Amino acid sequence: MAAPTERSGSLVESKTGFDPRIIAFHGVVILLLGVLASGLAYQQLFKGAIHHEEERQQNERRVIVPGPRGNIFDRNGRLLVGNRPRFAVVLYLDELRGEFREEFIRVRNNYRRTSEGDMPTNAQLERIAHTSVVKRYMDQVNEFLGRSGTVDASGLQRHLERQLLLPYTLVDDLKPEEFARLIEHLPVNSPLQVYTSNTRFYPYAGAAAHTLGYVGVNEGADDEEFPGEGLTTLKMKGSIGRDGLEKQFDSTLQGEAGYTILRVDPSGYKVNPPIEHRLPVQGGSITTSLDIDLQQAAEEAIGEQTGAAVALDVHTGEVLLMASLPGYDLNTFSPKLSKAAAADIEERKAWTNSAINGVYAPGSTFKLVVSMAALINGAVHPNDTPADCEGYMMVRNRRFGCDNGLGHHGLLTLPEAISESCDIYFWTVGLKTGVDAIAAEARRFHLDKPTGIELPGETHRMLIPDPDWKQAKRSESWTPGDTANMSIGQGYIGETPLTMACFAASLARGETWTMPTLIHQANRPGQHTEPIGLSDSQRAAILKGMEGCTTEGTAKYLTTIEDLRVPGVRIAGKTGTAQIIRPQGKVDEAWFICFAPLENPEIAIAVAVDGPPGENFGGGREAAPIASAILKKYFAKKHAQVAAN
Repeated sequence: MAAPTERSGSLVESKTGFDPRIIAFHGVVILLLGVLASGLAYQQLFKGAIHHEEERQQNERRVIVPGPRGNIFDRNGRLLVGNRPRFAVVLYLDELRGEFREEFIRVRNNYRRTSEGDMPTNAQLERIAHTSVVKRYMDQVNEFLGRSGTVDASGLQRHLERQLLLPYTLVDDLKPEEFARLIEHLPVNSPLQVYTSNTRFYPYAGAAAHTLGYVGVNEGADDEEFPGEGLTTLKMKGSIGRDGLEKQFDSTLQGEAGYTILRVDPSGYKVNPPIEHRLPVQGGSITTSLDIDLQQAAEEAIGEQTGAAVALDVHTGEVLLMASLPGYDLNTFSPKLSKAAAADIEERKAWTNSAINGVYAPGSTFKLVVSMAALINGAVHPNDTPADCEGYMMVRNRRFGCDNGLGHHGLLTLPEAISESCDIYFWTVGLKTGVDAIAAEARRFHLDKPTGIELPGETHRMLIPDPDWKQAKRSESWTPGDTANMSIGQGYIGETPLTMACFAASLARGETWTMPTLIHQANRPGQHTEPIGLSDSQRAAILKGMEGCTTEGTAKYLTTIEDLRVPGVRIAGKTGTAQIIRPQGKVDEAWFICFAPLENPEIAIAVAVDGPPGENFGGGREAAPIASAILKKYFAKKHAQVAAN
C-alpha cells in the first residue's frame, strides 16, 4: 500500500477537525426539537384541562326545569291559590333523528325525479323533512282529539335549532276528556307524549283577585347556582309573580328548579342516560290573614257597584278581607291572559286595587278626626252646643248648606252632631279648632302616609293638607273656606279605604296607629301604639255618637231594617259622602267606617262605594249595608265556633 502523501493527510485532517457550520446546524435542530417538545408539554400538561372543558361543553347540555310555586292559604287553612296539572301534547324531537333522515332521503329523491328547476339546498330539504315528519304526528293527534291543529314550520325550525332537547308542544292545555282519550291511544314508547306541567289555579276564581295577584311567564330559573357552568343551557318556562301577594312574596313562593345534564352527539341529539339529574322542589307556602268567607260576603254585597271594602282585626292589624270591584277571574291568567280577557278588564276599569290605590275625600267619616282635635285642643267640650243649625251658615262671603233632608238640626251636642253628621256643627267647631290642629291630629293617625301593607304599588297620594302645602303646591293662600271644607272631610283631603280601616281600628283601641298585615300568625301579639289622649268622658262622647249613628242617625238602617241587623252586637260607625270627579262626571263617594262590638271591639271596617253620575248617593244607604253583610258573616262564624266548642 502506498504511503499517504502530504495532500491526502491534510484532507483527512480537515474533515475530522472543527466545523462551525455543522455545530450551528445541530444547535438549530436541537432548539427546534426543544420548542416542539415544550409546545407538546404545554398542550398536554397545561392546556389539557382547557381542552377537556371545551370538549365537555361541545358534548354536554344542561336542561333546567322550574319548580312548582308554593300555595297560598287563608287564615283557616283553605286553599286560595294552588297549582293544577296542565297537560300538553308534545313531541320529543331528539328521538326522531332516524325518521328525519329517512324523510330527508325520500324528499331529496322525489325532487331529483320530478324537479325540472333548481334543486333545493340540503338545508331547505332538511326543513321540509322536519315539517313533514312533525305534521304526521300532528295528524295523529288531530285524529285522536277531533281537532284541526297545524304545524308552524318556522317555529319548529327555531325549536330544532335552539331547543332540540326540550319537548316541542303540538297542543297546549288539554281538556280533561282529551287527556283521557289521548292516553288510551298513545303507545308507551312513542316520541309523542302527554307532558304534565303546573299552572296556577284559583279555587275561588275572582275572590280577592287584586290582593292575591297573578303570575306571568318566567323565561327560566337563574342558572348560576347549578353545576355545569359554561354548558349550553336550555330552560323550561316557569312563572313569576306580577301583582299582589304573588309578586310580593315571589321569592318565597318560587319553587326550587331542578336540572339534568345530558350527553349529546355532534348533531345535538341526546345520548342516554343522563350524566346528572336533580328533581325540582315546590316553593314555600304562605298563610294569609284573609278569611275567604268574609271576603266573599263583602264582594257579594258590593255586587256590580264600583267600590272597595277592608276589614281588620282590631288588636293585631291582620287584614280579614280586602275587596275591590270590579274585579276579574284570576283563572283567566292561567296559563296566560288572552288579549280578549285583557281588553275586557281594561274596558271595565278593573285593574285597579281601589282598596290601596283609590284615593278619595273621606267625607263625614273625617269628622271623627275633627272631633278629637277639637276635644284635645279645648275648642269644644262633649256637652257644648256651639252652633245652632238652621240649614246653612256663611263663612266669609260663602254660603255653606247643611243638607240632612230636614233643613236644620238645631242645637246639638258632640254625640248628636256625630250621629246626625251635622255639617254646620263641624264647620263651626273646625274653624274654632283651626287647620293646623286638625292636620296635626290626622297625621297622628298616619293618615298622610302609606300603611306599609305587604302589597306592591300601594299609593303614596294620601293627603292631609295645610296652609304650607297649598302655598307650595298651588301658590295660593289658605282660606277659612278651606278649613270649613276640611272639617267635613272634603276639599283637598285624600284617603284610601285601607287607611280609613286602619283609622277605625286605631280609634277602636284608643290608639293612633295601626300597622296592617296580610300574613297570619296564630299567636300574633296585639299592637300597641301611642294613646289618643282623650279623657274617659271625651272618648265616651265620641263612642256614643258613633253608636247613635247606627241606631238613630245616618246609618240607622243597620238596626231598623231587619235584613241588615246584626243581632246582639252594638256597632260604632260613621257615615260619609264626598263628591269626586270621574271621567263620566261628578259622582258621590259613599263611605262607612265602623268597629264592633262597641264594648270590646274585635273587627274594624271601611267601605267606599262610587255612586252613579247625577244621583244622590249616601254612606248610610249604600255603604253601611255592605259593612252589615261583613259583620253578620263575622259574628255568625264566631257564634258557630263557640257553639262547636
